[in-house]
Amino acid sequence: CTTRVVAGVGVPQLSAIYNVANAIEGSGVPVIADGGIRYSGDIIKAIAAGADSIMTGSLFAGVEESPGETIIYSGRKFKAYRGMGSLEAMQEGSKDRYFQDVEEDIKKLVPEGIAARVPYKGNLSEVIYQMTGGLRAGMGYVGAKNIITLKRESKFVRITNSGIIESHPHGVSITKESPNYSRKVVE
Repeated sequence: CTTRVVAGVGVPQLSAIYNVANAIEGSGVPVIADGGIRYSGDIIKAIAAGADSIMTGSLFAGVEESPGETIIYSGRKFKAYRGMGSLEAMQEGSKDRYFQDVEEDIKKLVPEGIAARVPYKGNLSEVIYQMTGGLRAGMGYVGAKNIITLKRESKFVRITNSGIIESHPHGVSITKESPNYSRKVVE
């Protein structure tokens, strides 16, 4: 979504999860991470920061089972994707979510999302297999035998832009992408 840019409101997802989880600790209210999940490692970080569940949006948008037309563009397969705050979705009924349900003039709608295409990823079961594999690996690296331990025992460190670059393959040209990683996701 483009809310943080269009409306100037919002914080990075991990900060939001951490702050909300701390604010409502002990209340029994579940925390849902809404956005920012691009890799399986993001799921680990969201849960470790206090999320009880995640919303995936674009993560599953490229699977066969997702709504949206399958498109061939420049010889590659894509799926059409639109966020709930996109102009297209607002025209079809989501504008009430953005307090614009009384607006009939399309030119006066203020979208907080986009319509786009995402790379085709195959079947949902294959993507979920990779995501759960990443979740298991992350839990193993931090020594967490279950989600409760993951939340309780995880530690975070700040990472610089140089550290982010170092976290990804670098100094090479990827000749074949893995099913759970694409450099194109990082922008």
